[in-house]
Amino acid sequence: MSPDDLHNIIRSRRSSLLIDPHRDVPPHIISQLCDAVQWAPNHKRTWPARLAVIQGESRARLGNAIADVMSAQGEDENKVLKARTKYMRSPVVIVAASAIGDSDTRTRENTFAVAAGVQNMLLLAHQHGLACLWGSPANGANNAITTLCGFQDDAIVMGLIYVGWPTGEVNGVHRPDINVSYLD
Repeated sequence: MSPDDLHNIIRSRRSSLLIDPHRDVPPHIISQLCDAVQWAPNHKRTWPARLAVIQGESRARLGNAIADVMSAQGEDENKVLKARTKYMRSPVVIVAASAIGDSDTRTRENTFAVAAGVQNMLLLAHQHGLACLWGSPANGANNAITTLCGFQDDAIVMGLIYVGWPTGEVNGVHRPDINVSYLD
């Protein structure tokens, strides 16, 4: 692969929920996507990524766990109802979390490593022809998600990544030129 090929992959990847919720993603592809997370830069080799692959009826359990927290917090009932079913929109949801570090600095470095790993996952999924969307966890739902996934209580949920086969294409958005300072 040439540098231009990689640049085009990066530029052509789009977040998309245009996903067939009924078409399974082969386990070997899901395994590759998870493995890609571990290959991100990781300061001090703390290996902070915590992943859970949510499929089948576990997607409904995830939605209910999050919705229960939202309801207890007094969230709008329409949002709560949507949360109960939204994780059924794709055949796979990968929960990505980061282990805390032994200091605030190490915890930040761990979250940066997991974020870089998720980008690796998204790029590899794009190369497999999959559609993905990296969603944020609901406010206050971190503990409900970590409990469901079997993570340590203090893990930081970084995102819920919807993964599946596309049912359409998402249009690209205009991005401004990057703001770069060059110092000599």
